[in-house]
Amino acid sequence: MAESPEDHPVVVIGAGAAGILAALFAQRGGRSVVLLERTADGGRKILISGGGRCNILPSREEPERFVTGSSRHTLRRILRSWPLAEQRGFLERELGMRLVLEPESGKLFPQSQRARDVRDRLLARVRDAGARVRFGAMVTGLLPPAAPTGRWVVEFAGAPALEASAVVVATGGLSVPATGSDGTGLAIARALGHDVQAPYPALTPLVADPPVHAHLAGVSLDVTLRAPGARPRFATAGGFLFTHRGYSGPTVLDASHLAIRSRANGRSPQPLTVQWTSWDRAAWESALIAGRGHVGTLVARQMPSRLAAQLLIEAGVPGDRPAARLDRDSRRRLVSLLAEYPIPWTGDEGFKKAEVTGGGVSLAEIDPRTMESRRHPGLFLSGEMLDAFGPIGGHNFQWAWATGRAAGMAVSARPR
Repeated sequence: MAESPEDHPVVVIGAGAAGILAALFAQRGGRSVVLLERTADGGRKILISGGGRCNILPSREEPERFVTGSSRHTLRRILRSWPLAEQRGFLERELGMRLVLEPESGKLFPQSQRARDVRDRLLARVRDAGARVRFGAMVTGLLPPAAPTGRWVVEFAGAPALEASAVVVATGGLSVPATGSDGTGLAIARALGHDVQAPYPALTPLVADPPVHAHLAGVSLDVTLRAPGARPRFATAGGFLFTHRGYSGPTVLDASHLAIRSRANGRSPQPLTVQWTSWDRAAWESALIAGRGHVGTLVARQMPSRLAAQLLIEAGVPGDRPAARLDRDSRRRLVSLLAEYPIPWTGDEGFKKAEVTGGGVSLAEIDPRTMESRRHPGLFLSGEMLDAFGPIGGHNFQWAWATGRAAGMAVSARPR
């Protein structure tokens, strides 16, 4: 009896956001799908997103804020392939719940406020469609089709190999290794001859050695953070957090790739400056010149008192000095620290705390319409392992959903 093409399924490696979507669309497109996941339950980055609430999508399209070492035109084409409004409608239908905007952050969260509901319901949709899901599957290698079978061979640790008609690799990168990210997909891509841009931790906290602001740990506020000299120009606004080791919060995470890449490229460390309040230099100058009462009181009205006290110490300005008696040099030192404070970072927290992986498989290596490899027909790549990432706020899920869907739809449309 002749073998049916469906005796050899489409194999999706990695049950994160991109892999789940790829498996779902491929199975619903009429293919027999096996979804492989090395952990015991899958979707672990979904589980930790948004502090366990799952920041499932951003509230608006912002392709200009994505980072890639590849073609920005290709990146935009991929993001446009599934507009944000369509992603939102799809997820609301599949999850059976509304996505709710959190006004203060501009992020979208599931109505249940539980990341586990998102992960569990999406995996349930995959199973309902008829796909097989195998947890604890430790993929060790991927062999391209060879005569006479013309099938891909997926190799495992301690288990027989699996033949596949096509393969989607969606294994993520190296960030948050506790979730199961170990770089397997990047190693597979390299072994198959793909151009892989050197991975680096992105959206990760920065550290200072020595930790000169450890005593401010826990202090948080909204700031504007800039990267002087960066090209293109960089500025971001939002939360900033002092930690025992250094600095975190959305603004620091969003700027961290500039700091990390400056060190990796052997350049001078990228300066990062903070404007602690909505007041710029001119506003602070005017306020201090016209201010009544003590300098310390005036500054502490605009920011947490512990930070205000620290900035006064660093400026060498006594907090109990009347603002009207502040000399010009003292005023300028203080204004500089209030409006353009140089963060004394010396390093970063690495992949352990990185939200995402920078670098990865060059976008030139894939067809942006299908996510199919330009080197190996029948191989599809999606998600974090590609050379693109977005800022904090659901953008990296947007990327995962879009690339996973594109791969799933394309693999289902392939000749059998």
